[in-house]
Amino acid sequence: MQPAAGSAVPASDKPGSAHPVPTMPGSALVDDGKNTMASQLVDRLREAIVSGQLEAGSKINLERARGSFGVSLSPLREALARLIADGLVVFEDNRGYRVAPVSLSNLEEITRLREEFEVLALRQAIAIGTVDWEGDVMRALHRMNRIARDADQPDTLEQWEAYHREFHLTLIAGCRMPLLLNFCSVLLSLNDRYRRSFLRRTPGGDRNVAQEHGEIAQGAVARDADFACARLREHIHRTGTNLQRRLSDTLAP
Repeated sequence: MQPAAGSAVPASDKPGSAHPVPTMPGSALVDDGKNTMASQLVDRLREAIVSGQLEAGSKINLERARGSFGVSLSPLREALARLIADGLVVFEDNRGYRVAPVSLSNLEEITRLREEFEVLALRQAIAIGTVDWEGDVMRALHRMNRIARDADQPDTLEQWEAYHREFHLTLIAGCRMPLLLNFCSVLLSLNDRYRRSFLRRTPGGDRNVAQEHGEIAQGAVARDADFACARLREHIHRTGTNLQRRLSDTLAP
């Protein structure tokens, strides 16, 4: 299986590998009783995997990872177990932990599942969502649109990615179906591995993504379920189709 393209830092066992786990931004890991070390590790490792800093298929060396994050093996193993459940890490007997591989068939399955689950969640949110949910959707849209993505300023890209994820999850949060929301969150992370790989390789795009997001949000708060759900399905499908086309020469089938 070929790894996703782009600048990345592999987690390997090769002698002399200086950066088996990337140094993640932010303050030191501190267990404050609300956001445990394992939870913080999950967030940082997920970002490293989704952003491509940890390459698809690369080995995660526990001792090196433990040293990089300054934690014991217990929270590290807990974090990796959560990422296994999310499909971002795999464990192989006699080989240990690895970043989950990527492929065109995997991307196609993720796209199809996102179309079904997110549209289902949005339709339910439109049916029962509160006025507060409407306000949350529009605020999430506004925050995302306020960020001007600049390839020369990585911080703007990271901030937009965070707000983009927040928008998609806020959009469906009104459905009040925790299991469905968890499935959608996992699929969004899996999809973002491919989308962010594509964005690293190809500046710009052939779409007005802000307009697409705006139409979905406006349809949702107007309680026009058919319109909003159709726009969301088209948005997800178009993203998947573009990724399949652009990554077809990089990924295994």
